[in-house]
Amino acid sequence: MTTPWKHRYAQRMERMGSSAIRELLKLTERPGLISFAGGLPAPELFPVKQFDEASRRVLAEHGSKALQYSTTEGYLPLRQYIVDKMAGYGIHASVENILITSGSQQGLDIIGKILINPGDKILTEKPTYLGALQAWNAYQADYVTVPTDDEGLCLDSLEDALCAGPKFMYVLPNFHNPGGFTLARERREALVRIADHYGCPIIEDDPYGELRFEGEHIPPLVVLDAQKLNGENHHFERGNVIYMSTFSKTLAPGLRLAWVVAPRGVIQRCVMAKQGMDLHTSSINQMIAYEVVKDGFLKEHVRLIRRVYRERRDVMLAAMERHFPPGVSWTRPQGGLFLWVRLPEGMDAAKVLERAIAQNVAFVPGVVFHPHGDGRNTMRLNFSNAQPEQIELGIARIGVALAQEMEQELAFA
Repeated sequence: MTTPWKHRYAQRMERMGSSAIRELLKLTERPGLISFAGGLPAPELFPVKQFDEASRRVLAEHGSKALQYSTTEGYLPLRQYIVDKMAGYGIHASVENILITSGSQQGLDIIGKILINPGDKILTEKPTYLGALQAWNAYQADYVTVPTDDEGLCLDSLEDALCAGPKFMYVLPNFHNPGGFTLARERREALVRIADHYGCPIIEDDPYGELRFEGEHIPPLVVLDAQKLNGENHHFERGNVIYMSTFSKTLAPGLRLAWVVAPRGVIQRCVMAKQGMDLHTSSINQMIAYEVVKDGFLKEHVRLIRRVYRERRDVMLAAMERHFPPGVSWTRPQGGLFLWVRLPEGMDAAKVLERAIAQNVAFVPGVVFHPHGDGRNTMRLNFSNAQPEQIELGIARIGVALAQEMEQELAFA
């Protein structure tokens, strides 16, 4: 029987596909499977007690407001909290520069909605965040990519890419997803300078910036851009950078609370786009989150997250040294949730995944993070969600899968 819907889908559906990561996460229902696939925070660290208490207070004291429609821009006390919080990192904005979104994914979608016309070129790192590609594929974007190394985006390839005339560039400077690397200070300064010279705006996505385990804090691109334009005044309105961040990695992803920071004119257009999506982000979620964080809880909670994730990163790195065969290399992230593995040229991580799944362990092949489908010899591993003993066992299993695939490659060489 022919479905009546088959020929009625919009053309944009041709550029859309299911998330490879969401599909892999379905495997986590398999008993005994160890998953390094998702970007999942450690659930045992979620502040359940604090949320329980905050929910009760919000409903008791502000119940009718919490359950009502609200403004699109977001709950004002939470926006003011974000302004004050970001000031500690040198980002000087006002509440008029802030839009609360239903997760960073909605923020990316809004950016696409207000900026991208079909066929527009977007400059990204190679690899880049899969969620951004999913959001912008729907708007029929094309991509110009710049290679990366262990210090981030490679500047010697940047100007050639900018000559292609991208609408904007998308960069994840801190503890990159999927790469795990951090963009070096001198590269940040050069990137801001070159982007301004070519008149190319920057979308700075910073979901992991607070999760630094080691090394010195490096100023965000938005701060360096403001300093370049205005010395120490940090006048945000004239800047060349839109900044994004989230509570998903520090409080809980189920809240779906993130924010976009941009000049007021940009925020006004983002507001119009968001109104066509969901009118506003959940009132009660915003109010409860504010109740949890308003008295300084988050600062100490983030310290706990850093300690736990650093331990898990260290366990994974040590296990890889023991179990991965020669010829395989990887990044050593200074924070965040991920590290990036490079296999010998010609190997296919998807084939390694098949062997790994047979041993009840999963990861994400790197090809899905490459806009043009290359990077088949790469893979992403998440270390935040598994216990140390699971990490040790899972890495040992992947090591076996890698060795088996290498033997297979040699046999057919």
